[in-house]
Amino acid sequence: MHVRSWLGSALISAGLVFALVAGPVAAQTRTLPDFTDLVEQVGPSVVNIRTTEKVQPRSSQVNPGEEEMLEFFRRFGLPAPNMPRPGPRQRTPQQDEQQREQPRGVGSGFVLTSDGLIMTNAHVVEGAEDVIVTLTDKREFKAKIIGSDKRSDVALVKIDASGLPAVRTGDVNRLKVGEWVMAIGSPFGLENSVTAGIVSAKQRDTGEFLPFIQTDVAINPGNSGGPLINMRGEVVGINSQIYSRSGGFMGISFSIPIDEAIRVSDQLRSQGRVSRGRIGVTIDQVSKEVAESLGLGKSTGALVKAVEAGAPADKAGVEPGDVILKFDGRVIEKSMDLPRFVGATKPGTRSALTVLRKGATRELQVTIAEIESEKTEAKAVAPAPKAKPSTVAQAYGLTVSELTDSQRKELKIKAGVAVEAVTDAAARAGLAEGDIILQLDSTEVASVKDVEAILAKHDKAKPLVVLYRRGDWTQYTLMRVGK
Repeated sequence: MHVRSWLGSALISAGLVFALVAGPVAAQTRTLPDFTDLVEQVGPSVVNIRTTEKVQPRSSQVNPGEEEMLEFFRRFGLPAPNMPRPGPRQRTPQQDEQQREQPRGVGSGFVLTSDGLIMTNAHVVEGAEDVIVTLTDKREFKAKIIGSDKRSDVALVKIDASGLPAVRTGDVNRLKVGEWVMAIGSPFGLENSVTAGIVSAKQRDTGEFLPFIQTDVAINPGNSGGPLINMRGEVVGINSQIYSRSGGFMGISFSIPIDEAIRVSDQLRSQGRVSRGRIGVTIDQVSKEVAESLGLGKSTGALVKAVEAGAPADKAGVEPGDVILKFDGRVIEKSMDLPRFVGATKPGTRSALTVLRKGATRELQVTIAEIESEKTEAKAVAPAPKAKPSTVAQAYGLTVSELTDSQRKELKIKAGVAVEAVTDAAARAGLAEGDIILQLDSTEVASVKDVEAILAKHDKAKPLVVLYRRGDWTQYTLMRVGK
């Protein structure tokens, strides 16, 4: 009886040990992904893209053997020996053409439609004279650039082919952090290379309009423009950028979400360019300090730091210091949501803004304008003759003077003082000579005496709210003394 009991206990213990050891291993084995089917499924849709550019022919002629020797000295940083220069040699027009056409770079892309539309990165084809697309079956085609958009880094090219294996696009909203993903491309020109990893983060703000997908998939030069693929064989992104201090992969890669890329490609197909909306504001993140001062429960929305004179936001009544909480009913969780929402809106659309101002929300209507090429910044108005410096203002690093009636008329303002010089707190807040201060702590400033009175009462332990004008822009900043 005692022996049976001991044997039973031993067997039970052994079983528990086996279960503890074998259980996790078996579970781990079941979760390891197999990418072979995905490669067979999506691989034929991935293409290699080569580009060439034209360069001016060299003015001097060097014999091939001498060129190799010179390259040896250049590569190892050695001074090149003096070599006799040969006289001019006769060259055929074909030789001159070959000399002017040089390889420019290598990238990747993928077949978007079976009739030859291919998606890639804008930087892959930028400045290219010729774009050569090579399929996995080794067929080569000269591609035509349909359109390219630098802001999103998306480009669309077309080859004269049919019956091509097109990719399936996935739903980026279903993509989860920690999910396995795979990339296919041509790193360093090595065609059809496959790498894999997981999604590290979503909505990563590294660009003006795009919330990138961050992964740890190995991406190197030549992978640009290739697809990021989920375990269902769907393309969820375009591999676009890496974070690197060496120029090579360091574990952080960024991909353009495919839904954003498709929106861009649709416009490139229909009109050859991308039109984006704008309302004419500069914004900043709502800090914890600002959120608390405004009575917000959390740091949400976009803080308006400046409003362009005559722009849609100005006409709609948006003011510096406002916090835009919603755009067309969509909540702005972080400041970069606003330019994305506005940018994706068709110019001419009338949209609703929900703004927070002095503790109360307001509903404003704004008509979206189209982003144009950047304008040259307007020159600041020349300050009035120097007045006696204000001792109180100088404690904040400010030297200000009165505005003349003609300056107010030119600026189309009723009040304000001119900034003559900045140091310390004023300089840290971003103020500069030539700025026009309009308000301090939400109080209108009509003269230097107003500045002195407001600053004398201000609690230096708290930030000073400054509303000022620079060129055509009215801006907002916080000035902190002693920080």
